[in-house]
Amino acid sequence: MDDQQSQLILYSEFTMINIALFGAGRIGKMHAGLIAGSADARLRYVYDTHRPSAEAVANQFECGIADTIEVILEDDQVDAVLIATSTDTHVDLIAKSALAGKAIFCEKPIDLNTELVEQCWQKIRHCNVPIQIGFNRRFDPTHSTLKSKLVEGAVGELQQVIITSRDPDIAPSEYLRHSGGIFRDMIIHDFDMLRFITGEEFSEVHAIGSTLISPDLKEFNDVDSAMLMLKTRSGKLCHINASRRCVYGYDQRIEAFGSAGKLNSNNPRPHSVSVSTDSGTDTSSVLNPFFIERYTEAYKEQLAQFVRAVSKGEQPSPSFVDGLMAQKLADAAQQSLQTGLPVKLD
Repeated sequence: MDDQQSQLILYSEFTMINIALFGAGRIGKMHAGLIAGSADARLRYVYDTHRPSAEAVANQFECGIADTIEVILEDDQVDAVLIATSTDTHVDLIAKSALAGKAIFCEKPIDLNTELVEQCWQKIRHCNVPIQIGFNRRFDPTHSTLKSKLVEGAVGELQQVIITSRDPDIAPSEYLRHSGGIFRDMIIHDFDMLRFITGEEFSEVHAIGSTLISPDLKEFNDVDSAMLMLKTRSGKLCHINASRRCVYGYDQRIEAFGSAGKLNSNNPRPHSVSVSTDSGTDTSSVLNPFFIERYTEAYKEQLAQFVRAVSKGEQPSPSFVDGLMAQKLADAAQQSLQTGLPVKLD
């Protein structure tokens, strides 16, 4: 074995981290597959309160099953935990994992109650463990390229950002009843994208909304269609238009307008073949049908960034504080929707 081969092996051993998965539902299964497919991570355990779900994931990806959370947190071989459980369990799992010295990846949102998020942060901030929140859209190839070109000055000074955020179909009412509302459940991703793209905090939020798809959402003060105007502290203007139902697929686009031009991040399609016949010209495929297909590459890169940060002992991004700030924007939007007035932010 030559020196170069030895160095490659040592590097691989150094970067390989053991991850335990909390939650074996739909999103947990997806993360398990990504971990299993990573050259730099290994799925050591899966834990779920519904043991058959944990067993299914463990059998598929050949990892252990933890009967309790403590088994994971007391295992010195576990470097990191990935939290993909229900939102109401996040702060407790984050706190316990941080105090046990584990690196943490947690799906968004951290919690529906901002006060609980702030309390959690005060409890764990001294732990100094890597914590990444699952705002995967930062890692979408087109969105991240748009951000890079802004930093390079490709369109001069940024002045306006427009985000289109449309889901392919509305979730069941019973899910939406406990989701925290469209701003905390869905548009929170877009709040994070605005902070990521502009590099700023916001001074004002104005939200309006309607129940154009599912009128029964009025029962729990939610809407299925929304438009928001936001202003950054330096005066940049941002707009989000959102809908819970989009019949042509998962529609996620960004426009960044600057003093010297504009940038557009458009949707990837299942294929790029266009068809021209007597019934249509340059007809393209419909958009991807769901978030997992729309953001496949983003989810892969998100995990890769987390693994690299843990391997190097660095703080990843988006951070716990990024999650908290997006939550505060969601709260402001909800307040604006209820009052009909813009909300000023500190």
